Amino acid sequence: MFNIAIIGGGVIGGACFRELTKYKGKFCLLEKEDDVCMGQSKANSGIVHAGFDAVPNSNKAKFNVLGNKMMPSYAKELGVKYHNNGSLVLGFNEQDLEVLTELKQRGEKNGVPGLEIIQGEKLFELEPNLNKNVTCALVAPTGGIVCPYELTIAEIGNAMDNGGQLFCNFEVEEVIKEADGFTIKSANGQVVQAQMIINCAGFFGGKIASLCGDDSIKIGGRKGEYILLDRESGGFVSHTLFTAPTKAGKGILVTQTVDNNILLGPTAVEVDNDQRLTSKEGLSLIIQKVGEMCANVPLFNSITSFCGVRAYSDKHDFIIEHSQKVNGLINCVGIESPGLTSAPAIGEYVVNELVLPQLKLEKNHDFNGVRKPENFFKNLSTQEKNELIKKDNRYGKIVCRCERITEGEIVNAIHANPRATSVDAVKRRTRAGMGRCQGGFCQSIVAEILARELNISMEEVTKNGKGSELLVGKCK
Repeated sequence: MFNIAIIGGGVIGGACFRELTKYKGKFCLLEKEDDVCMGQSKANSGIVHAGFDAVPNSNKAKFNVLGNKMMPSYAKELGVKYHNNGSLVLGFNEQDLEVLTELKQRGEKNGVPGLEIIQGEKLFELEPNLNKNVTCALVAPTGGIVCPYELTIAEIGNAMDNGGQLFCNFEVEEVIKEADGFTIKSANGQVVQAQMIINCAGFFGGKIASLCGDDSIKIGGRKGEYILLDRESGGFVSHTLFTAPTKAGKGILVTQTVDNNILLGPTAVEVDNDQRLTSKEGLSLIIQKVGEMCANVPLFNSITSFCGVRAYSDKHDFIIEHSQKVNGLINCVGIESPGLTSAPAIGEYVVNELVLPQLKLEKNHDFNGVRKPENFFKNLSTQEKNELIKKDNRYGKIVCRCERITEGEIVNAIHANPRATSVDAVKRRTRAGMGRCQGGFCQSIVAEILARELNISMEEVTKNGKGSELLVGKCK
């Protein structure tokens, strides 16, 4: 019997999981895919929002501003890259200037520091590649960027290092309410018992709540498509650039990533399923909107496009509360943007305000919140590299030439918590395959390393879980 089972291995579930392991108890995280961070936490913009957009006194506003303040130290502890690059919301006319003024006032009510509206030449001093039609901008110096999947993997790995248990391929099929808690059954026959459940299931949050006996949670989805540019264009912008937000979201953006790529998108299309396919129409819209924001966009350096589905509640605010219908169920759903920014603050709130008053847990004085980065070798000095290679010669073999990732880092990712068991799982942890060639040269070597380290055949190695096997058999 676990004290708590978290359902959903995204950035919010990971934050709650890590926070729980600061206390003594038995905690587990249930994820339906073969790896963590496979839903909306994997495919989002990676923006640490300043907090000027959310309606004052909403959960979004409260947790956004708190999470923004926590993120630098949170990321540092977890060995995750974070950059405080600031953000600009662009305007093109007097009407936009009025919207920016409203956003500034809203942000100030939310407690966002340093907001300023600028016009004229100041704009182009900050961002030389802006379209000449841009006339004004709201500057938010506390905006930042972080890698969403790095952050999620690090949260969950750190929780596991501190005693938490992860169950992958655990698609919840049935939840039975018992006198002392819940029995949770998966589609493949796994069974977990827990005193409490924290529902962090993203797009499937309504379904999970309903299986637990709470049919009050209504979740919708918005598909967002992106275009990613090579690191060669990493200096195209320095700030995160937005246009004025709409009811459908924060609109198309242009931003650096923490790994110095340029990210364009996302679109916002209402969907009723979790199918993540890009479209000609969506990518064309991104190109059009980005062209209105910036001049001479280096689209010739596009290396991939991808898509995610963002979940939202019918309340259009975060739902973070005890279920009013099922004792022992905490719903933590409808966490759309700025959910990534809010994650550290949400994890703290869920545990301190919702869990601890019900379960009297003792402090875990052995908790260690520090985690070593997964992809680190290229950032070492020459002397440090040579010393490491002497200890383990696998660090002397470059597997991914684009990103300069070594065999040693890949082996570490396969064996560290949470274990990478597919090519894409290695990619998310180490960046092997994320360069210009998108794995064209290194994928086969990564597959060989996976087969060797997991003691499986090459035919069993997958791209991203069961059904995505790379090979069907030997030709000789």
